[in-house]
Amino acid sequence: MTDDSKINVRLADAADAAEIATIHMTSRAATMPYLGPQKRTHEQVTRWAEEVLLKECRTWVAVRGTEILGYAALEGDMLEHLYLRPTVRRQGIGTLLLSEVQRHSPDGVSLHVFQQNTDARAFYERHGFTVIATTDGSGNMEKLPDMTLRWTSTSAS
Repeated sequence: MTDDSKINVRLADAADAAEIATIHMTSRAATMPYLGPQKRTHEQVTRWAEEVLLKECRTWVAVRGTEILGYAALEGDMLEHLYLRPTVRRQGIGTLLLSEVQRHSPDGVSLHVFQQNTDARAFYERHGFTVIATTDGSGNMEKLPDMTLRWTSTSAS
Protein backbone atom coordinates (compact mmCIF):
# COMPACT_ATOMS: atom_id res chain seq x y z
CA MET A 1 0.00 0.00 0.00
CA THR A 2 1.34 3.43 -0.96
CA ASP A 3 1.04 6.60 1.06
CA ASP A 4 -0.90 9.02 -1.17
CA SER A 5 0.06 11.97 1.05
CA LYS A 6 3.79 11.44 0.42
CA ILE A 7 5.41 13.73 -2.13
CA ASN A 8 7.93 12.17 -4.50
CA VAL A 9 10.24 13.88 -6.95
CA ARG A 10 10.93 12.11 -10.23
CA LEU A 11 12.20 12.95 -13.69
CA ALA A 12 9.46 14.28 -15.95
CA ASP A 13 8.54 12.60 -19.21
CA ALA A 14 6.48 13.50 -22.27
CA ALA A 15 3.27 12.29 -20.62
CA ASP A 16 3.68 15.11 -18.06
CA ALA A 17 3.79 17.94 -20.62
CA ALA A 18 0.12 18.99 -20.42
CA GLU A 19 0.19 19.15 -16.60
CA ILE A 20 3.50 21.03 -16.67
CA ALA A 21 1.85 23.53 -19.05
CA THR A 22 -1.11 23.96 -16.70
CA ILE A 23 1.19 24.54 -13.73
CA HIS A 24 3.36 26.95 -15.71
CA MET A 25 0.38 29.02 -16.83
CA THR A 26 -1.54 29.09 -13.53
CA SER A 27 1.55 29.79 -11.44
CA ARG A 28 2.70 32.69 -13.61
CA ALA A 29 -0.80 34.20 -13.55
CA ALA A 30 -1.07 33.87 -9.76
CA THR A 31 2.44 34.91 -8.74
CA MET A 32 3.46 37.38 -11.46
CA PRO A 33 0.39 39.46 -12.34
CA TYR A 34 2.69 42.21 -13.63
CA LEU A 35 3.41 40.02 -16.67
CA GLY A 36 -0.10 40.62 -18.01
CA PRO A 37 -2.42 38.02 -19.52
CA GLN A 38 -0.96 34.88 -21.07
CA LYS A 39 -0.80 35.23 -24.86
CA ARG A 40 -0.22 31.53 -25.55
CA THR A 41 -2.87 28.82 -25.39
CA HIS A 42 -2.57 25.75 -23.20
CA GLU A 43 -1.94 23.72 -26.35
CA GLN A 44 0.96 26.01 -27.35
CA VAL A 45 2.51 25.84 -23.88
CA THR A 46 2.11 22.05 -23.86
CA ARG A 47 3.89 21.87 -27.22
CA TRP A 48 6.71 24.07 -25.79
CA ALA A 49 6.99 21.70 -22.79
CA GLU A 50 7.21 18.67 -25.09
CA GLU A 51 9.48 20.11 -27.77
CA VAL A 52 11.74 22.47 -25.80
CA LEU A 53 11.56 22.06 -22.05
CA LEU A 54 11.65 18.26 -21.83
CA LYS A 55 14.25 17.95 -24.60
CA GLU A 56 16.66 20.72 -23.55
CA CYS A 57 16.39 20.55 -19.76
CA ARG A 58 16.58 17.94 -17.04
CA THR A 59 13.09 18.38 -15.64
CA TRP A 60 11.75 17.00 -12.39
CA VAL A 61 8.17 16.92 -11.15
CA ALA A 62 6.91 16.77 -7.59
CA VAL A 63 4.07 14.26 -7.38
CA ARG A 64 1.57 13.33 -4.66
CA GLY A 65 -0.31 10.18 -5.65
CA THR A 66 -0.84 10.79 -9.35
CA GLU A 67 -1.09 14.59 -9.14
CA ILE A 68 1.82 16.71 -10.36
CA LEU A 69 2.25 19.61 -7.91
CA GLY A 70 5.17 21.44 -9.47
CA TYR A 71 8.21 21.19 -11.69
CA ALA A 72 11.81 22.35 -11.93
CA ALA A 73 13.86 22.49 -15.13
CA LEU A 74 17.66 22.66 -15.20
CA GLU A 75 19.68 23.41 -18.35
CA GLY A 76 23.37 22.96 -17.65
CA ASP A 77 23.85 24.87 -14.40
CA MET A 78 20.94 27.26 -15.05
CA LEU A 79 17.65 26.73 -13.25
CA GLU A 80 15.33 27.79 -16.04
CA HIS A 81 12.01 27.13 -14.29
CA LEU A 82 10.61 26.26 -10.89
CA TYR A 83 6.83 26.52 -10.73
CA LEU A 84 4.19 25.14 -8.37
CA ARG A 85 0.44 24.89 -8.45
CA PRO A 86 -0.70 28.07 -6.67
CA THR A 87 -2.71 25.97 -4.19
CA VAL A 88 0.38 24.13 -2.90
CA ARG A 89 2.74 27.04 -2.30
CA ARG A 90 4.51 27.32 1.07
CA GLN A 91 4.24 23.60 1.82
CA GLY A 92 7.87 22.63 1.19
CA ILE A 93 7.34 21.39 -2.36
CA GLY A 94 9.49 24.10 -3.94
CA THR A 95 12.23 23.21 -1.46
CA LEU A 96 11.99 19.52 -2.46
CA LEU A 97 12.35 20.41 -6.14
CA LEU A 98 15.17 22.88 -5.50
CA SER A 99 17.01 20.29 -3.37
CA GLU A 100 16.83 17.84 -6.27
CA VAL A 101 18.28 20.46 -8.63
CA GLN A 102 21.05 21.27 -6.14
CA ARG A 103 21.86 17.58 -5.66
CA HIS A 104 22.43 17.29 -9.42
CA SER A 105 24.48 20.51 -9.56
CA PRO A 106 27.59 19.98 -7.44
CA ASP A 107 29.32 22.97 -9.05
CA GLY A 108 26.41 25.32 -8.34
CA VAL A 109 23.23 26.66 -9.87
CA SER A 110 22.32 30.06 -11.33
CA LEU A 111 18.91 31.50 -12.14
CA HIS A 112 17.21 34.67 -13.28
CA VAL A 113 14.38 36.26 -11.34
CA PHE A 114 12.41 39.45 -11.92
CA GLN A 115 13.28 42.11 -9.37
CA GLN A 116 9.51 42.50 -8.74
CA ASN A 117 9.19 38.83 -7.79
CA THR A 118 9.92 39.39 -4.11
CA ASP A 119 8.45 36.03 -3.00
CA ALA A 120 10.76 34.09 -5.32
CA ARG A 121 13.75 36.23 -4.37
CA ALA A 122 13.11 35.57 -0.67
CA PHE A 123 12.69 31.82 -1.34
CA TYR A 124 16.02 31.57 -3.17
CA GLU A 125 17.84 33.74 -0.62
CA ARG A 126 16.58 31.42 2.17
CA HIS A 127 18.16 28.56 0.24
CA GLY A 128 21.59 30.16 0.01
CA PHE A 129 21.40 31.98 -3.33
CA THR A 130 23.12 35.36 -3.62
CA VAL A 131 22.70 38.14 -6.17
CA ILE A 132 25.57 38.22 -8.66
CA ALA A 133 24.09 40.66 -11.22
CA THR A 134 21.15 42.97 -11.83
CA THR A 135 19.86 44.34 -15.15
CA ASP A 136 17.35 46.86 -16.40
CA GLY A 137 15.48 44.12 -18.27
CA SER A 138 16.57 45.16 -21.75
CA GLY A 139 17.94 41.64 -22.31
CA ASN A 140 14.80 39.66 -21.40
CA MET A 141 11.63 39.08 -23.38
CA GLU A 142 9.42 40.82 -20.82
CA LYS A 143 11.67 43.92 -20.63
CA LEU A 144 11.45 43.89 -16.82
CA PRO A 145 14.39 44.49 -14.46
CA ASP A 146 15.83 41.18 -13.32
CA MET A 147 18.57 39.66 -11.23
CA THR A 148 20.90 36.71 -11.60
CA LEU A 149 21.27 34.64 -8.44
CA ARG A 150 23.86 31.93 -7.78
CA TRP A 151 24.14 29.06 -5.32
CA THR A 152 27.24 26.95 -4.75
CA SER A 153 27.63 24.12 -2.30
CA THR A 154 30.16 26.23 -0.40
CA SER A 155 27.68 29.13 -0.12
CA ALA A 156 25.28 26.79 1.69
CA SER A 157 27.73 26.08 4.51
